[in-house]
Amino acid sequence: MTKSDIEYKILKIIEDDPNLTQRQIAKLVGVSLGKTNYLVRSLIDKGWLKINNFRRSDNKLVYLYHLTPQGLINKSVLAESFLRRKSEEYNRLKEEIEILKKEI
Repeated sequence: MTKSDIEYKILKIIEDDPNLTQRQIAKLVGVSLGKTNYLVRSLIDKGWLKINNFRRSDNKLVYLYHLTPQGLINKSVLAESFLRRKSEEYNRLKEEIEILKKEI
């Protein structure tokens, strides 16, 4: 999985549920917590994500992520690239399957 694929998945997950923790995001994406933290910080530095923090009643600091307008635009660009790569991969696998079927 490329860095841009992971960034796309992180942006999509956060857009769907901005209340998730980085640990939850890491589990959904299938990468380590450290890598998720690095990429989230990178997305914040790029201006694609904003983070707000507030305290819950049980005195834990909670973060709420949201995509910026620039983040939404770039998520669309990443989605298009992701779809193109996955479609090419699908077509290659489909060709391989046909070749294997002929061999059997």
